[in-house]
Amino acid sequence: MNPADAVRAAVAAVADPELRRPIGDLDMVRDIAVDAGRATVGIVLTIVGCPAATKIESDVRAAAASVPGVTDVVVDVGVMTPSERKALTEKLRDGRAPRQMPFGPDSLTRVILVSSGKGGVGKSTVTANLAAALAAQGLAVGLVDADVHGFSIPGLLGIPAGTQPTRIDDLMLPPVAHGVKTISIGMFLRDGEAVVAWRGPMLHRTVQQFLTDVYFGDLDILLIDMPPGTGDIAISIGQLLPHAEVLVVTTPQAAASEVAIRSGLVARQTGQRVIGVVENMGPFTLPDGTVMDLFGTGGGAAVADALSESETGAVPLLASIPLSPALRVGGDAGTPIVLTDRTDAAAEAIRALARTLAAHGRGLAGRSLPLTLG
Repeated sequence: MNPADAVRAAVAAVADPELRRPIGDLDMVRDIAVDAGRATVGIVLTIVGCPAATKIESDVRAAAASVPGVTDVVVDVGVMTPSERKALTEKLRDGRAPRQMPFGPDSLTRVILVSSGKGGVGKSTVTANLAAALAAQGLAVGLVDADVHGFSIPGLLGIPAGTQPTRIDDLMLPPVAHGVKTISIGMFLRDGEAVVAWRGPMLHRTVQQFLTDVYFGDLDILLIDMPPGTGDIAISIGQLLPHAEVLVVTTPQAAASEVAIRSGLVARQTGQRVIGVVENMGPFTLPDGTVMDLFGTGGGAAVADALSESETGAVPLLASIPLSPALRVGGDAGTPIVLTDRTDAAAEAIRALARTLAAHGRGLAGRSLPLTLG
């Protein structure tokens, strides 16, 4: 292999940090020449002001410099033409028409809604940590913050205020935090701004755009942090994703568990399958061995029993997460505790939940398979 071809091969393998694909596959590599040890490498970015520009240029420079015989590297950076961007978005859609959702019944991505009957049960904290734990296991994970009026996922994952998706024509590239590709209405609002006076049609359109216009790429699991209750968004997602699975989050308190049952029943009415219950803020053990149950006991098991039916099978209690000050501190800091604390009981309970979910992939029922009979 001549020096220019060796440099091209090295540079082509550099991954775009937003698209998570090699820039060679994305047609971002241009002319390459090597003369007396100096490599001149041409690349193009997707848009002017690409937020990943510095990272891409640095990685390209390092890749070219790693080729034996290269002693100096010059990187010429340009921008794709409109026609090149159009070709790129068509490649990313992989044959899908614009505005077509990639998470239909035939998708290989497992879609899991995390729901609760009421607010204040720690549903979003559980979702953010669960997403980070799944990504830490090597899975490709996406997270949609569908709690439009009460969004909190960006803060829980430490995504800085003002961070917005990168737009390539009509596609949005979601920010990535802790290995999780994430989208939230909070990324489109000014600091401190609230979503007010949004009703059914606007909420439906927002969630639909998150599912169709955001480029998540190939995902193993897409988590959706649902708003509490059984309102407009629950109905919209029931229409858009009737094949989704549902995790119901509750606390041990009877008042929370009674309402959580209703969220599971509504999801089931749309055709979605309740795969389990997560009890949050459960009893925890003090250093002297005393068990504290500030929110009571048994709420998670009660929800699981109430949602179990002979027709649909038993709904298990998948996790009981003890009340944990460290879990709250991690959420405030934007650092999921599942990544930072190997001893906290709540962190281990969420990691165990992630292992359980990862071990049980989506079934093939209802999906067409690419088989050709000879």
